[in-house]
Amino acid sequence: MSTKKGGGGAGGGGKKKKEVKKETKLGMAYKKDDNFGEWYSEVVVNSEMIEYYDISGCYILRPWAMEIWELLKEFFDAEIKKLKLKPYYFPLFVTENVLQKEKDHIEGFAPEVAWVTKSGKSDLEAPIAIRPTSETVMYPYFSKWIRSHRDLPLKCNQWCNVVRWEFSNPTPFIRSREFLWQEGHTVFATKEEADEEVLQILELYRRIYEEFLAVPVSKGRKSEMEKFAGGLYTTSVEAFIPNTGRGIQGATSHCLGQNFAKMFDITFENEKGERSMVWQNSWAYTTRSIGVMIMTHGDDKGLVLPPKVAPIQVIVIPVPFKDADTTAIKGACESAVYSLNQAGIRADLDARENYSPGWKYSQWEMKGVPLRIEIGPKDLANKQVRIVRRDNGTKVDIPSADLVEQVRMLLDGIQANLLETAKQKRDACIAPINTWDEFTAALNEKKLILAPWCDEEEVEKDVKARTKGDLGAAKTLCTPFDQPDLPSGTVCFASGKPATTWSFWGRSY
Repeated sequence: MSTKKGGGGAGGGGKKKKEVKKETKLGMAYKKDDNFGEWYSEVVVNSEMIEYYDISGCYILRPWAMEIWELLKEFFDAEIKKLKLKPYYFPLFVTENVLQKEKDHIEGFAPEVAWVTKSGKSDLEAPIAIRPTSETVMYPYFSKWIRSHRDLPLKCNQWCNVVRWEFSNPTPFIRSREFLWQEGHTVFATKEEADEEVLQILELYRRIYEEFLAVPVSKGRKSEMEKFAGGLYTTSVEAFIPNTGRGIQGATSHCLGQNFAKMFDITFENEKGERSMVWQNSWAYTTRSIGVMIMTHGDDKGLVLPPKVAPIQVIVIPVPFKDADTTAIKGACESAVYSLNQAGIRADLDARENYSPGWKYSQWEMKGVPLRIEIGPKDLANKQVRIVRRDNGTKVDIPSADLVEQVRMLLDGIQANLLETAKQKRDACIAPINTWDEFTAALNEKKLILAPWCDEEEVEKDVKARTKGDLGAAKTLCTPFDQPDLPSGTVCFASGKPATTWSFWGRSY
């Protein structure tokens, strides 16, 4: 849908009525259930979240997306500052010799590292990498800054971009060559402190997804095969997209153990005067979170935004009929916006005169604004406003005097309803299984599979090999912390060995 004046006949007045009517019906060309990939691509562009760029896998994030990112950032930054995290900024570039220092780690990223080899027309003496993540950028300096137990803990976070180049099928927000994230890097004297923080951060990530984005997630631990390269163990929050039957990693919180401390010689003198290795964590969430939200809540009209992250929570639209007192209607709209803004609600007025009310309804529905307020001559006479919910289309007339209180209640209701609806859809996809045949059947039905497993790397490799195909291989998504009972004698679905845990399996993004 074009939002430019003159796009498809929306720019005129007077005798352009037929064209304006046609414009309101344009909407979406694809349906979410019919062609999910095309639907998603259409939503992110038509809702004005992204614009495609002339380099594959790179996207322009427009204000509608950046404002959501800023709202998430506002919450998360305040929470980590309570945990005494300090803001840092480290350079984008890293030398090859530093990058190669931690072999296991960089092998995990090697295919995705982008290299700068020229300055103008001259070759550089040595190629310089663009950070895929910042462990090797930061840790030589941690070694320099940490001398004594008095220098610990060291806790830093930076909001920045990273570049990961090699992949197929780029998807806006979900898989892009450059993306925005926060990366926290912390250093402790003991493993106990590191373990505690891993879970504190993971809980903040759960809150981002469930309390803000209204996306249900499972907290759990990654398998040895899927953990962060070079780390001790990885925890994550995992979401699931019912339409595609794919899991998606929402955010990760890693305990790096002492691996990097050994490589970068990060030691401290403890209280007994002895040299000790530090314990380290790193953790991050990215703009992928916005894509997960779009996939979860969007519908055939476009985006559906949870109120907590909607840049505009309420859009007010005047609906003047022929011979109506347009000045009074506009005044009532301005008054409504003012009252809502004063109450801390993000409301705006769409007073554009070169678009019909119907066309505006379509556009703001496409952009996912949680509530629409319509004010026409009848509403003015009855001292009321009409409110329309984006999540379920319900319309209700409320007295103007009760506006703020009623809008607050409706926004809270939408936020809760989006999470509950998404949870019901996700839970309906969970398939507990016990055998290999049940596993393959559930995989073909695009289920989120919960399977008893022996937790062995070779078995996961075997499952990947046996399920390899056009849709991608199955793998572990996580071993959830919330474990169902595992009856004595239960065997692994893939190997027949004694099962030690229940794990989520499936295809993933």
